[in-house]
Parts: sequence; structure tokens; C-alpha cells
Amino acid sequence: MSGTANITARRLFDGETMHENATLVIEDGLVAEIVPADRAQAGENGPGFTTGMVVPGFVDLQVNGGGGYLLNDDPSVETIREICAAHIRLGTTSILPTLITDGVDKVRATIDAAIAAHRAEVPGFLGLHLEGPHLSITRKGAHYAALMREMSSQDMKLLIDAAAQLPHLMVTLAPEVVSAEQIGALARAGVVVSLGHSDCSAAVALEAAEAGASCVTHLFNAMSPLSHREPGLVGAALESGKLSAGLIADGYHVDPIAIRVALASKRRPGHLFLVSDAMSVTGSDLTSFTLASQKIFRRDGRLTQEDGTLAGADLDMRMAVKFMVETVGLGVEETLRMATGYPAACMRGSARAGHLKPGSPADFIHLSDAFDLEGVWLRGGAVQNLNPRPELSPSA
Repeated sequence: MSGTANITARRLFDGETMHENATLVIEDGLVAEIVPADRAQAGENGPGFTTGMVVPGFVDLQVNGGGGYLLNDDPSVETIREICAAHIRLGTTSILPTLITDGVDKVRATIDAAIAAHRAEVPGFLGLHLEGPHLSITRKGAHYAALMREMSSQDMKLLIDAAAQLPHLMVTLAPEVVSAEQIGALARAGVVVSLGHSDCSAAVALEAAEAGASCVTHLFNAMSPLSHREPGLVGAALESGKLSAGLIADGYHVDPIAIRVALASKRRPGHLFLVSDAMSVTGSDLTSFTLASQKIFRRDGRLTQEDGTLAGADLDMRMAVKFMVETVGLGVEETLRMATGYPAACMRGSARAGHLKPGSPADFIHLSDAFDLEGVWLRGGAVQNLNPRPELSPSA
């Protein structure tokens, strides 16, 4: 949208702090300021919200698919556009489309598509997440073991070149498969290195954090667990303030008790943040799909292979927020940070998403008091139709 608009809300969360009876001032699609509602200057009046809360659009750093599309199936700009659109309709306005373990040609094609999506300014596209193939076979989860491998010098060059052309690049790797020297080189090149699908010891994980790794992928899942004699990757993720960790909060991937323990023990400045690990069925009526030649079934809120192995999540960020507040019992503000400001901070502090602060895009949502999605706005423009692909109105 162009011009100035004032959005007034009973409760307005800016990515860090909740404001009461506040006005969000938008100029030319960007946040200008947040002021008390009774001090707002003249401007075009946008919608006013007397119930619920206005919140930055959610930020999701692990999105395999949505709306019937899976990135591994067709790594193209159109697939990225459709996945982003599906998640915008669900209130997530910034995502990292995620490619799980695949062959070299598929990785190259995905990087090329991501660069093209960035240049095309695809709405909702924050960058790319490559989850594999440099992972531990013993902790493969639903990934295809035959495609897992060590990191070569050619792989290093491919990733470093990609990081130079993308707004953000996250790579999940196992630190027992990729050396600390390689991790350091990737981090210095701007790659956000995340540890996951790993059977490593706590010592190896902490060495990787010292080398430059800054995240852990879906805490507790597909990794060496915490035990009293070997804390493993879980223990390192909670102990190290250098590491933040994604969490799949659906009640299936991690028990609420384990979530509460993790929240209580996580050392700062690292944070736990929410991810969906969404697959193609998210935002659709699909009941099954194929992943790496394996049939995946959607049943009772879970996505599993025939043998019961979890394969992504039947989840979106709004559902995860609701679960954290109503089931885990976490406070609303901290939960919202886990879905907005904390994941944005993982992008080396340069992501403009996840905040409603001066200069950031006016991407926000309206949630009811029961965490139902009431509306979505991109750069101050209302998404007029949440189903199917969103179209923006010319004004708020």
C-alpha cells in the first residue's frame, strides 16, 4: 500500500513486547512507529481491532511444502510461490522453503529456483533451508539414507556461492559428518548452520557451536538424546547460549513435559523457536503424499510412513502457538516471540521479518483471543481471500 495508514488495536505485539490500546502507523507499506492510540496523528484510518491481538506475521524456518506442493517434487519458482502463498493464508508471512536430503542435481536446481524467487520478490519468501544431505544415517528419520554423504569441496563452493546470492541460507548438517573447519567456513560465508539428524556427542556439538553453528533443527527429533552420562545433541542445544533450536509443537514430535523442561533449562542468549516442518498437505485437504518414494499418510493430526515413522508435521504456526499456550502453558508473549522475533533473530540478526518496528515491512495478522486467524496483511495490504492464493488489496 502507499500513503499513511493507522491500525489501532486493543493489544498489539511488536515481536518483543505487547502494547495495550496502541496504533500501528504504516507509511508506504513499512512500519513507521507504534504510538498510544490517543496520540496517533492524522492519517488514513485502517481497521480497528477491539478484540484479539495484532501480531507480526509468523516466521517459519522449516517448511517442506504446503497447499499441495512439496519442494522436493518440483524445485521451481512456481512451487516456491505456491508454498509461500499457502502459508500466507495460514498467517505465516515469511518462510524458508526447505529441501530435505536429495541428489546433487536437485540441490542445484533448488538453489537456482530460490535465487530466482528472491529476484522475483515472491511474497513470503525469506530464503532457503537445505536439510541435508550431510546427515547421519543412524538418525535419518524419513530422509533417504542412500543420498546422504560427507561434504566435499564442491559442496562447500555450491553453498558458499548460494549464500552470496540469497537473503538467507540455512543448512542442516550433522557435525560428525561435516568438520568443524567446514562449519566455520560456511558460517563466515553467511550460511546459518543448524545441527540436526545427528548422533553426535555433546562435546562434538559444542565444538561445532564454537566453530560457528548457531541453530539446532527440530530439537529432540532425529538426534542423540540427553542422558545422564552423555548429554548428546539435546544437552548441548540446551546448555549452549550460542545455539537456538527449532521445536515442533504438535504434541506428537515432543511431549509437553519435555517442552517444559527444555524451556526451563535453555541457556540464553539462544532461544527455542517454533517451526512447523510442514509438508504438502498443510493448507490442503490431501490425505497422503509421496516423499522419497515413500507413501506418507495423514492420520489423526500426524504424518507417518507405513511403519509409523514421523515424516514432517501436520501443523502450521498458528496451531503451534495455540498448543504452546493452551497445552504447554507458556505465556502468550513468550509464545509469540517463539513464532516471530526469535526465529527472525536466527537469520543472523538481518531478517526484517518477525517484527513491527520502524522500517520493517508491515506484515501482520489479527488473531482472536482463542488464537483463530481473523486476517492477514502484507505490507499493509489486506489479503482479501485466504483461500485459494492470496491477493492483496490496494489499501489497508
